[in-house]
Amino acid sequence: MQHYIAVVHKDETSCFGVFFPDVKGVFTAGDTLDDAFRQAREVLEFAAESWTEDTASEFPEPRTIDELRDDPEFIEASKDAILMAVPFDRARAPMGAE
Repeated sequence: MQHYIAVVHKDETSCFGVFFPDVKGVFTAGDTLDDAFRQAREVLEFAAESWTEDTASEFPEPRTIDELRDDPEFIEASKDAILMAVPFDRARAPMGAE
């Protein structure tokens, strides 16, 4: 099973916003951190279902945390953020995600 790193932001007046540095354009939110985690798993699976059809490219592979730490965009985006490792089972992903 693979894990995608998710970046979670929250301020006093918002819910927990989640995005994936390795899966551009995929984001979600949750009222609690647990809800944000559940939503993150769901949106990742949902994105994989139609990724190839929608983007004409393969579903992106996740980078390791060490690889992400070398990415200036990730460093900036993860300031004051919570990081989550969101599980993704490529074997269970729909055909379009392989």
